[in-house]
Amino acid sequence: MSQSAGGPGPLAIELARERAHLVMAERDIAAGEARVRAQAALIATLRDRGQDTMGAARLLETLEETLAQWRCHRDLIAARIAYLEGRA
Repeated sequence: MSQSAGGPGPLAIELARERAHLVMAERDIAAGEARVRAQAALIATLRDRGQDTMGAARLLETLEETLAQWRCHRDLIAARIAYLEGRA
């Protein structure tokens, strides 16, 4: 990472921003995984009680789809960081 006398250059600033985005994406993914686990446990409990699970199952599917998109977004951020690091 190059740095001029006046502070970090545009590349360094962009790398820092992307790294911060990656940290946020990882945090969101971890929280999403916890939500998926909790929803799956709820479905099991509902099923054990003989209750309807259709709505809960639809929500679980939505949570899993969202999580997949978040993982793709995280991968794009990581690829951008690798690209920027290659230019540094």
